[in-house]
Amino acid sequence: MPAFSHDFPFDPTYGHTVDDLLAVPAPPAPADFAAFWRARHEAARAIATVPVVGPVEEVRDGFRVHGVTYTSVGGVRIGGWLVLPDDGPVEHGFVVGHGYGGRDEPGPDVPLPLPRSAALLPCVRGMEARGRQTGIPVLADEHVLHGIGSRDTYVIADCVADLWCAASALLELVPGLTGGDQGEGPSSLGYLGESFGGGLGALALPWDDRFAAAQLTVPTFGNHPLRLTFPCVGSGEAVRAHHREHPEVTGVLRYFDAATAATYLRVPTLTAPALFDPSVPPPGQFAVHNAIAGPRELHVLTAGHFAHEGTEREAKTLRDARERFFAAHLG
Repeated sequence: MPAFSHDFPFDPTYGHTVDDLLAVPAPPAPADFAAFWRARHEAARAIATVPVVGPVEEVRDGFRVHGVTYTSVGGVRIGGWLVLPDDGPVEHGFVVGHGYGGRDEPGPDVPLPLPRSAALLPCVRGMEARGRQTGIPVLADEHVLHGIGSRDTYVIADCVADLWCAASALLELVPGLTGGDQGEGPSSLGYLGESFGGGLGALALPWDDRFAAAQLTVPTFGNHPLRLTFPCVGSGEAVRAHHREHPEVTGVLRYFDAATAATYLRVPTLTAPALFDPSVPPPGQFAVHNAIAGPRELHVLTAGHFAHEGTEREAKTLRDARERFFAAHLG
């Protein structure tokens, strides 16, 4: 296990060895877990997303980057970026989730894992810079608690829907990507998500067969009962504090457990959990990987949410791995 010098008042490995991490299970699903999420997915798929593409904002690494907006559940307009190849046809597509705090620009998600790809990079509701919504807190520690009193009002459910609607908008804007349940032939749509986006992806992917493959990096929301026992410096600490005052929230969290959802996830998935992570406890990350029902590939990171001497090297190795992975699994 890694031994980093740090000043956290807890051990970001949480005392787990690799063998321990590979044995962390998923909590059992509520009896109506699948029905709940399938109903949410059906409602999101019925939305007319009406995507609107803005002018080119930048050109980088062989891709054009446009601003884009689209409609999600509740009539909310979601903003983000549409990425298109600077030249030639589109052969692959991606929906790209983001970490907690949102994104101010496409950042390191461009270039995409494969050439001749298009992508929609949304800022889910409430998040910077293009997902701001009146009444939804921007700060992660407040956002993660918004509507948490009920599974039907919890903001995380609508953030998942924002990803489904992003897929609908991308497939409308780039109809050549249609596949799976939207057209003939294999799907050429993939998902990329890190941290918050990794957890949202695990919740979203099992119910949407338009996606053919996914990468989940340091995913959050895995094994909530265990997470509630671990101190951290991420949004999970806000949930822990809320739970101390409102222990009944565990009934809601059961429906938003990324590891539980992963037991329904059957598309090939590359996971990149970390051994040391002060923001997203590693046992929860590995719980997501361990629970995946379909083909899975494990790429272990030394640390997540923590800069160290090998950060750039590990990032490059992971980029290389995801390129190989998506080349093998996207039609």
